[in-house]
Amino acid sequence: MAAPDHPAWLPDFCRLPRLAAVCGIAELVVLVISLTPVRGEAWQPEEFLAASAFALWMALSAALALCKARPWINRQPMPLGILIASVLPLLVAVVGAWLIREVDVGLMLGYTQEASGGYFILSSAALAGLISTLAIRYFYVNDQWQAQVLAHSKAEVDALQARIRPHFLFNSMNTIAALVRRDPATAERVVEDLSELFRAALGAGQGEATLAEEIHLGQRYLAIEALRLGDRLQVEWSIAADMPRDLRLPRLTLQPLLENAVLHGVGRLPKGGTISIEVRVEAKMLRVCIRNPALSPTPDDAGNRHAQESIALRLAHRFGPAARLTHAWRDGYYQSDMLLPLP
Repeated sequence: MAAPDHPAWLPDFCRLPRLAAVCGIAELVVLVISLTPVRGEAWQPEEFLAASAFALWMALSAALALCKARPWINRQPMPLGILIASVLPLLVAVVGAWLIREVDVGLMLGYTQEASGGYFILSSAALAGLISTLAIRYFYVNDQWQAQVLAHSKAEVDALQARIRPHFLFNSMNTIAALVRRDPATAERVVEDLSELFRAALGAGQGEATLAEEIHLGQRYLAIEALRLGDRLQVEWSIAADMPRDLRLPRLTLQPLLENAVLHGVGRLPKGGTISIEVRVEAKMLRVCIRNPALSPTPDDAGNRHAQESIALRLAHRFGPAARLTHAWRDGYYQSDMLLPLP
């Protein structure tokens, strides 16, 4: 069958977090109904438990039906797919309510006998429609938001790559040209380092890297810049022994921060300065601190902020709201702090 000419829109209810959320919505509906003031006696605990069990069973049945039918629904025209996705939980609820009604009558439990069979089935279908509509709408909006965040993050990575390549490539090529005759071995090492850096830049939007790989990449970058700036650039690394070397994070996370420290910090100072990089673990969090001397920030430092915003966006997408990237200038020094939650 030919692929659809429109993207899949129906949320994926096959994922366990989605199923748990659907159960939560169903239980919330039962709780609201039980607390609604009506004539008659309040619900007894066993009645609340029976209603909760019924609602959870219906919610899971409807979610699993949408899960199995999702590929087929997404192949339909969107208006027809929306209609099918809305009707399917109702059909599941009608069948489920009818079965529960028959079991209740047969065992003479008395949970549904106060209402007619038709009323119980229709009210159950209405509740199922309410729950499924809320769940589909919520997860659809959530999926669209995540897709926009991912697309924006990818666009930021592409812009970051375009910004990195020209000026750094030109500076590096000039350094290599100056080294070719007087120090061929060093020139060869710079070419290898440059190749490694641009290989990482080309793959920045695809996959992840380990913390150890990001640190190695940052060291290669600073080695190239040290050849260009000479004694004006000093580097101090402080890496804790318990550093989680295998921690996965987005590619090209550390190097742009080091590039900002060179271009907007040490590189602008006639006497240069020292870039200090500290990597340590604090209370189940990884902290990476980059500190460098710098002039006070100016409006021309928009590229610096652009790189930081891009990195913060990618870290938030990868690690969630617990990930933070802060930066501040104080007393002639600029400091960037990256804080990531450890598994």
